[in-house]
Amino acid sequence: MITVLAIEDDPAILRGLSDNLRFEGYEVVTATDGETGYHLQRQRKPDLILLDLMLPRMSGLELCRKLRGEGIQTPILMLTARGQTADKVTGLKIGADDYVTKPFDMQELMARVEALLRRAPNRPAAQSGPYQFGPVRIDLRGTEATREGKPVNLSAREFQLLRYFIEHAGTTLSRDDLLKEVWGYSADTFTRTVDVHVASLRQKLENDPKQPRLILTVQGLGYKFKAP
Repeated sequence: MITVLAIEDDPAILRGLSDNLRFEGYEVVTATDGETGYHLQRQRKPDLILLDLMLPRMSGLELCRKLRGEGIQTPILMLTARGQTADKVTGLKIGADDYVTKPFDMQELMARVEALLRRAPNRPAAQSGPYQFGPVRIDLRGTEATREGKPVNLSAREFQLLRYFIEHAGTTLSRDDLLKEVWGYSADTFTRTVDVHVASLRQKLENDPKQPRLILTVQGLGYKFKAP
């Protein structure tokens, strides 16, 4: 059974999340503060984490940063309050895979949960590599990335995006294409999400993120992955 860890300090929201997730057939583990959520993640190893940003004892942003820093790639769906644009961008930069804004539509949230689980990097790729791009080495099957022999900590979504780029090397991909194929969403989704993840990949993989050689910007069209 797929396990979802829901970390939310509002009892009414947490109860609604739990009831709906269980109705859809998921096993649900809950926490009302960041520290408890962190320990439950280590104990239960959930398939997905629903993470509120405003939490006692350890904020959602702190928890997300801590998990990604430890190399944990479990998909993270942030729950944010309306108007927290800066926090959304920060969350995506430090490794969250997506977000929904409160008050959220439960059907939309469930669709995003399904999309994240469907694209989680836990299935072998058709071609596993490993691939070598200069100092960067990517093992799709092992979901591992290294740069100059040192591990690169990528979020689950970053790895999915990188894998899609590698599998479509040389092809110009629009933001709408990437949202649909990697995120599973339509074009009316927050397209800045793609740019944030591309910027993060460049920061982690490129020698000079401002003059990328792997993930190129195609002005007015989107992005292209080009192996050196």
